[in-house]
Amino acid sequence: MLFLSRRRSVQSASMVPHAWRAAALLLLSALPAAAQEDRLLRLEQPCRYVFDLTVDSAKAMGLPEAPLRSTALLGIQTKVDPRRICDAVRTKFGHLKTALSVLGSVGDQELDAASRVLQAGAKPAQLAAFKPRQKGRNDLLALTVWTDLIYRGVPSEEASTAIVKLWQDGADEATFHRLWNDVQTDINQGLNPGAALRARIPQNPVRTPP
Repeated sequence: MLFLSRRRSVQSASMVPHAWRAAALLLLSALPAAAQEDRLLRLEQPCRYVFDLTVDSAKAMGLPEAPLRSTALLGIQTKVDPRRICDAVRTKFGHLKTALSVLGSVGDQELDAASRVLQAGAKPAQLAAFKPRQKGRNDLLALTVWTDLIYRGVPSEEASTAIVKLWQDGADEATFHRLWNDVQTDINQGLNPGAALRARIPQNPVRTPP
């Protein structure tokens, strides 16, 4: 979470999973434009100027503005200090730019999902494995599971290695969903997050899309 320190985000991962944060952002982004604008008016002027400038820069680069708006709206909703909201918006913008530079021209949802992986702690070089476009494959679930594993406490390198390998081996969405569900169950039962992932990888044979 952009508004939490890295240390706190890892400690609270089991209580505030990535899925909850993603759902909150999705609900906020679904607000009518007028409602979003009304809430954004609550930003103090210095921060509002930074926000508007960042959104304009995103538009000029062909980046989606919705993730930036959702980030600001979440900060407002949770009553975060305006300066931290500005920092979070700028950070999100940076991750979106990096994702674009790594993946090239992709859909807005994919770009946002990729930026979340970087936000969680993955490296751009690891994300590059998703650049080759494969017909009939959608990487949104793989990227979402990758992000969630890191937020749940799985070491970033271990989560990245596992997800990238599964993707390169041709794993389908069912494989990623099963892995996420199994690891989540083991963590909830008290198993160390890294150990939970290592234990489940051999149990999730790769299924390739038909």
